[in-house]
Amino acid sequence: MPRKPKRPCRYSGCAKLADGVYCEEHAKLMNAHYNKFSRSYDSNERYGRAWRKLRGRYISAHPLCERCLSEGRYTPAVLVHHKKPLADGGTNEESNLMSLCFSCHEIIHSGRK
Repeated sequence: MPRKPKRPCRYSGCAKLADGVYCEEHAKLMNAHYNKFSRSYDSNERYGRAWRKLRGRYISAHPLCERCLSEGRYTPAVLVHHKKPLADGGTNEESNLMSLCFSCHEIIHSGRK
């Protein structure tokens, strides 16, 4: 299957071609910038070592995207999503979690559900 053509990196002054928005070098830089300046201060507390362990156990037990599976597609899950966000009083209990692929996660967060 043909791939999309590469595009110029959006980082100012960079002439490298990238598969995504930024080249590999600037994607890491912009991700670090986002984590430092755009995320809330308590995100490290909420998504620290305990969350990574819980996420690993959940994704091992549920390796397929739950939304895709309900529609008859078999897509590997890469993210664990909180049905009720922690900021709104949600918990890390299994009943509040669901494994998702990137596209389903984006659909949920864009409001299209």
